[in-house]
Amino acid sequence: MKKVAAPGKDISRRDFVKGAALSAAGFMIVPRHVLGGKDFTAPSDQVSLGIIGAGGKGRQNVEDFMVLPNVRITALSDPSNYWNLADFYYKSEAGRGPVIELLEDHYAQQNITAKIGEYIDFREMMEKEKGLDGIICSTPDHTHAYISLMALKAGKHVYCEKPLTHNIWEAREVAKVAKESGLATQMGNPGHSTDGIRETVEYLRAGVIGKVTEAYAWVPAGRWLSGLQGLPQGKTTLPVGFDWDQWIGPREKVDFHKDYVPVTWRDFWAYGCGALGDFGCHDLDAATWAFNLKAPESVQIFPAGFSNSEIAPYGEIGYYHFAEKGDQKALKLTWYSGGLTPDLHPMLPRGYTYPRRGSMFVGEKGVIINDGGNRTPQVFPENVRNNIKAPKPTLERSKGHYSDWIEAIKTGKPASSNFEYGARLTELTLLGVLSLRLGGKRIEWDYENMKAKGMPEADQYIRESVRPGWEM
Repeated sequence: MKKVAAPGKDISRRDFVKGAALSAAGFMIVPRHVLGGKDFTAPSDQVSLGIIGAGGKGRQNVEDFMVLPNVRITALSDPSNYWNLADFYYKSEAGRGPVIELLEDHYAQQNITAKIGEYIDFREMMEKEKGLDGIICSTPDHTHAYISLMALKAGKHVYCEKPLTHNIWEAREVAKVAKESGLATQMGNPGHSTDGIRETVEYLRAGVIGKVTEAYAWVPAGRWLSGLQGLPQGKTTLPVGFDWDQWIGPREKVDFHKDYVPVTWRDFWAYGCGALGDFGCHDLDAATWAFNLKAPESVQIFPAGFSNSEIAPYGEIGYYHFAEKGDQKALKLTWYSGGLTPDLHPMLPRGYTYPRRGSMFVGEKGVIINDGGNRTPQVFPENVRNNIKAPKPTLERSKGHYSDWIEAIKTGKPASSNFEYGARLTELTLLGVLSLRLGGKRIEWDYENMKAKGMPEADQYIRESVRPGWEM
């Protein structure tokens, strides 16, 4: 196999700009009626996608994208031929074999002959599948940045799962390259595209509950391997058809152990970011969007249960502090995971039970709660709810998180969770993860210099080292 250059190593800025310009200039959408009848699909109106990562979330993304009109998934890459996810919330079979079978069956039902390009190494896929318009990155967190940067520098539009990156430096770098490229990007936090979160943001910005000084977010998620006390010891038999070296990617090589995969990789700092990294880009979204949060004065997230420099805790509780800015008062944002929830607020009815996963905003006049699903704002107390007038919609409603990215590819209009916004939301999430990785230390954040003030020990996590051949 021909060696593929790592992002940024053998690609000059001139080549990058030229390639991105050619990609943008060459992808012209010709109206369907110009070339044929009502159901005719012009070649330039069909978006060809490659998916990298065919595990549980990868399979879900395939199911969401393959049903969109004028979209074809034509190539797929994953280090494993088969994942059995019956014991996880995906409740499915995944990997290259099952997902390719899913795609080919779907296209056969539409009388479309489809041979899906199959790859173990996504770099080989990127090299050979020149006709791809975009890439869907559904891999574990530690390879998000490498794949996104490689795809952007190759002139491909990118949809990447959350968190957008594994460390803060990567988030800044991906946002910068995405902006330079002008390509369509979208982070995989589909709750951002619901009507409910838009209504919540509009209620908060309109002052329905007055000036907000406190916000809360909580998720039931905890560590997958609850009894974990350190890295797995020894090694176990490698599954047939699984390339462990490719899965590890930029991380230091270690012996394979079944406790690392699938899904449980989230418990290990080298590959995942714990519950906060898993859910922060979902459940910190409304607050970040409504109040345009960017740089907290301080962050301190405490681990609940055993944790160390290698494994995430079972639960988390901690605080983001944002300074007063313009008309917005100083804001304290509290995060919980592992089943922890806020105390019952005095403005809530006696006996009220919080949703298992949700957010709460406390203002001068009342509180707004939304659950982790549709996120429709629920206003308390009753006398405030009965006397409010719903604010006029100010945010454009979404056609769907996946459709919006495809529309961005076709029109150039940015998707709402594009990498500029996604990187900012990811950075806030990862600042909490940084505090956890430092044992719950309080971080005073120097945004401009990307530094934890007076804490040089944080640098190793702000920009992590990578093994040779995986430089970004």
